[in-house]
Amino acid sequence: MASQPPANALPLMYNELTPLSTQAHANWKTRTTEDAPFLAKVHAVPILIDEFISAQRFFPIVFSLGDAPVPLALMGLNEGVNVFVNDKGVLLNPTYVPAYLRRYPFMLARVDQSGDSLSLCFDPSSNLVGEYDEGRPLFDGDKPSEATEGIMKFCEEFEMGAQRTNAFMEELGKTGLLIDGEVSLQLNDQTQPSIYRGFKMVDEAKFRELKGDALRKMNQNGILPLITAHLFSLAMTRDIYLRQIEQGKGPAPLPMAAQPETANA
Repeated sequence: MASQPPANALPLMYNELTPLSTQAHANWKTRTTEDAPFLAKVHAVPILIDEFISAQRFFPIVFSLGDAPVPLALMGLNEGVNVFVNDKGVLLNPTYVPAYLRRYPFMLARVDQSGDSLSLCFDPSSNLVGEYDEGRPLFDGDKPSEATEGIMKFCEEFEMGAQRTNAFMEELGKTGLLIDGEVSLQLNDQTQPSIYRGFKMVDEAKFRELKGDALRKMNQNGILPLITAHLFSLAMTRDIYLRQIEQGKGPAPLPMAAQPETANA
């Protein structure tokens, strides 16, 4: 499906990262928009384990390739295809919106690579933050505004969720259940199936064979319901496939995924 980006690559969707500053951005505002054209070409979005139960009703949840896989919500089976939005990035139907998307264009990032502290940063190319006439002010004098405090809290919660997700992935890796995935989809009038690869998934057959202490441990550490949600979500692959056909965006079996390197990237 795809290769891992270089270690210094910016996170998915982010073109730039600028630290929010009372000096440089004193009169700036943040605004919302229904249009998100950048999202129209995003087919795989990082997802936190906290979201598995809600997201599995809408998206297949798979895991990226590489030595440090992360959970991904598939919004399309083909690279550059998102069946949940139109060309302007407007949602076509009510759906669950992953926290990664709700966080954009903000995120916590380490400005000083030699330090441990994280600063609130934003993507200035998003056109969701700037010196606008309308919107929510980012600062109230020399202090963060109520809007900025809310953004900071959401980003902090996202970081904590990312840490839990990374811990889950470490535990999942130890189980030996992750395998290279493959999905074969075919409609009645198609002579050949469309086969998608390039992701990881839990080996359902091996998962069913778990017994005793191994199964008990997964239940105690909370892994069991997350694996179950992942496996249930794979049924949504056919729904995505049908949407691509209806929208004229498939079913050519092209590679699926662009992978961020970490859950909080």
